[in-house]
Parts: sequence; structure tokens; C-alpha cells
Amino acid sequence: MLQGGERVSEGDFPMRLLRVADLKWHECWVQQLRSEKKSSHTIRAYQVAAKGLVTTTLPGEGKSSWSKIQELSVREIRAAIDPNNGRMDAWINKLGDLKPNTINAKIAAASHLLRWLGHSTPEWIQRPSRNRPLPKTLGRRELNRLKRATLDSEDPLAVPICTTLLDTGLRISELCGLDIDDVDTEDMSALVIGGKGEKDRTVLFTQSTVDVIESWMPIRENRSNLANTQSRAMFLSRRGRRINPRSIQKMMDRLADSADIPRTRLSPHTLRHTFATGLLERGADLVTIQRLLGHSSIATTRVYLEIGDQTLREIYHRAQNLPESPDSPEQVISDSEEAAVSPISHD
Repeated sequence: MLQGGERVSEGDFPMRLLRVADLKWHECWVQQLRSEKKSSHTIRAYQVAAKGLVTTTLPGEGKSSWSKIQELSVREIRAAIDPNNGRMDAWINKLGDLKPNTINAKIAAASHLLRWLGHSTPEWIQRPSRNRPLPKTLGRRELNRLKRATLDSEDPLAVPICTTLLDTGLRISELCGLDIDDVDTEDMSALVIGGKGEKDRTVLFTQSTVDVIESWMPIRENRSNLANTQSRAMFLSRRGRRINPRSIQKMMDRLADSADIPRTRLSPHTLRHTFATGLLERGADLVTIQRLLGHSSIATTRVYLEIGDQTLREIYHRAQNLPESPDSPEQVISDSEEAAVSPISHD
């Protein structure tokens, strides 16, 4: 890998980069990603992919550490990862054993870095095709067992969190980032600040959502007082800290065990998909679902139109008022009276 101080040919160096040509490339690139409102998760993923690319060595090169490479200037790193010098080829060859989605994500990150430096992504790079899996949703019986498990749980967060996720379709990061000032129980809504892609949006509540949040507030206040914290977070841990995705997934794992649901089938994202599927079954149009989920592209929402064969059979039998096959597995889409978006009742 190029070392700092080596002379680099100017070539067709982009005019827009001249003012930062001698600054550290990594800091400048990360700042560019932030200016594009990439999420912190996306920025971390891009940095991991970039690290793999720039630390790939060519024949005759000595091995350089990531920390040293980060110190290189924009001018130097541009020359180092020129797509014509073979480094890109060597890096791509190392990705062969990864899953198609992972390869595509890494290529997207590398392509962004190349474009920022004024290079074109080589035409020979072929992104692997991917079979987009259908979203995981809970069946009617699974959802009923989950409701019972949350009511039986000793964790006071179980009911408000599961209800809120099922009623709003929030992402787990959005749920964890929710503040009490963002929630308007009178308007039965909440403002999501800086969702995916740094987009703000409004999510709607049912009366059940309002009820569980109002029931949660005294517990929240008690936790806040005991921890002597001034946190504005809506959901606090026992220590009075803002909840995090890891702790929520651990709670989901415990609920899955109690509800006799495989852990792999229960996650905050499963509840988000269950919410969306329930809306679709109730006749909501894709544009409405797109706005409620906060999808930037309706193509992402369109995946909910995919209907598996078993689900198709269930819908057919209900429409024809015929009995289902006795060996039919659990329903994937619930009946209207027990739809996927039904709130968790305290009754």
C-alpha cells in the first residue's frame, strides 16, 4: 500500500477535491457520508468495507496497518485504489465465500468511495443476484401466545414495547430513540426524529398504544427517580438508562421461550413486518404502508405483496368458506378479528 509522502501523479484529479487533496482521506470521506445523512450503522458498514479494500495488498507491496492507511491523504488514497491497478480485483476475489447480500453491500460501499475520489466503478464488477426473502411475520397462534407471554412476563417493558412495535411498525432504533417529548397521547401519535436516512415522520397510535404508554409512565418515572437521571427517553432500563437494541432482543428471546416460538422467528423486525402485513390484509394501499413504515422507496414496501403458497390457500378457503386442509400449518396471515396488528390486551 502507498505510504504517506510518496509522490502521486495529478492525472485527472477532480477539481472538487483540490481543497482537501492533502487532508486525511478517511476523515474527509466519513464527513462526506455524514453530509449525505447516512445512518451511523451505514457509515460503520462502509468503513469496514473500505478497510478491506484499502488494506488489500498487491504483489511487491509491504503490508500496512489500517491506522497508517487512515493517515494517507486524499491524493494518495486515490492513486492507491485506482481500479486499473488490480487492487479492486484482488479484493473482490476475497469476497467469494460471503452471502450475496453481504457482497452487494460491500461493493456498494467501495463504489461510493471510488465515485467520491473521481473514479468510475469498473464495468466488469458483477453484483451477485439475490433472492429477496419474504418478510418473517407471526402467525395467528404465535401472536396469541406472544400476547399471553408479555402479560405473564415480570419485565414491565414487555407489554409497552411489544404493543408499540405491533401498533406502529417502528424500527428498533426508532423505538430506542423515542423521547417522551416526541409522544402526543392526545393526538395518538409520535414524531420519529431522524429515522433511517435521517428522515422525520409521524407514526400513529391505537387506543391500546396510548393505554400501555400511560400505564408505563409511572414505572418510567420511578426508574428515573431511583437512578437520579434526567433522561428524556421514553423507555428506560432498570438502571434508568435509555434502552438499547441488544437488551430488547434479549427480552424478545425470553418471550419467545415463554411463548414456545423459535427465537429466530421473534425479533423487533418481525413485529414490524407483522404490522405491515396486517395493514395490507385490511386493505391499506402500498403508499400508506410506505409512509407508515418510513420506506424511502415503494419498491421496498412492494415485498409485502408477495404471497406464499400456503397463505394463498388459506385466503382462498376463507373466501370460499371451505374448511382448510387438516394438515395445514399455522396461518401466516390472521383472520380479520385476530389480525396481526391487534393490540396486546390487558383483559
